[in-house]
Amino acid sequence: MKNNKIITVFIAILIGTVGGFIFAIIKVPLPWMLGAMVFVTIAAVSGVPVLLPFMLRQSMVVFIGVLLGSQFTPELFDQISSWLISVIAMLFYGIIVMFLVLSYLKKFGNYDPITAYFSAAPGGLNDMTIIGGEMGGDDRIIALTQASRVLLVVMTIPFLFRIFGGYEAPSGLLPKGQGFDLPFREWCIIGICVTLGPFIARKLRLPAAFLLGSLVLTAIAHIAGWSNSSPPTGLVAAAQVILGTAIGCRFTGTDYGEITRVIKISVGSAFILMSTAVGAGLLLSEITGLPWYLVTLAYAPGGLAEMSLIAFGIGQDVPFVATHHLCRIGMVILLAPIAFKLIKKYFFIKTID
Repeated sequence: MKNNKIITVFIAILIGTVGGFIFAIIKVPLPWMLGAMVFVTIAAVSGVPVLLPFMLRQSMVVFIGVLLGSQFTPELFDQISSWLISVIAMLFYGIIVMFLVLSYLKKFGNYDPITAYFSAAPGGLNDMTIIGGEMGGDDRIIALTQASRVLLVVMTIPFLFRIFGGYEAPSGLLPKGQGFDLPFREWCIIGICVTLGPFIARKLRLPAAFLLGSLVLTAIAHIAGWSNSSPPTGLVAAAQVILGTAIGCRFTGTDYGEITRVIKISVGSAFILMSTAVGAGLLLSEITGLPWYLVTLAYAPGGLAEMSLIAFGIGQDVPFVATHHLCRIGMVILLAPIAFKLIKKYFFIKTID
């Protein structure tokens, strides 16, 4: 049994690596993550035995955290005040778009109200699945819908930037950046960030603890001037493969008819999410002077790691994007259960117990 599990993990990573390599050759944006994600998703839906343990994903996502944290600079404090309007607006945007998607899922997906609510909530996949299941929703449908949302949004954004934003994929298989020949001091700082950061974040019960913990410690190190390096691009590419593979493996064991139905429904919800994100970006661009495409990237509800990584890959403001997604996820995790109980008591779910 243990050998079979190791084999399925190896198969998943191999398929993800091949997908990333092919996407890198044909110059697809963010190739190592998107290639792994697409190829492993196809394999999972086709019945190929693929598996990626959660802790393996977490052990690699810490390096994504280090990469993203390395983009924070002392100049950040001069910019934060200009983000306030967009962060506050995002809270209202999140409420509006959630109820738009909720109504869509109830009407066109025939989801029961509880499942629709937590499928529409733009929070973390794991958190919404667990909370939704505990509240009486269909946790499998919630997980599939949330995973499909991340899949479709993450697939769409880089191509939109390539078409409308003039983004060009790097010329080589790997983006230009740091090699493995970092000074010993830099390796020590990275080591501290990827071990101590997640430990502290978990003790504080923060969302996305492995990513956020390493990101925050790395950001502190860079803002304080203790470090000026980022992790090697080869290591980052490997982490992207694992991240993309993890997304694809979420569809393992799913009935083909069920996943087809969920993805068809999710296309509509993804359109709602993306169109409203673009609309919010254009509106806030007029109000704040921020680039509309940057606000769109910050508002598009993919995962924190995935959207921040896309921001890095296409040369956008990583701290801005990461901060907004962190606020979104924190708000949803904190408020979604409370709002659900109020809605259940006073509105459309009060007859369901």
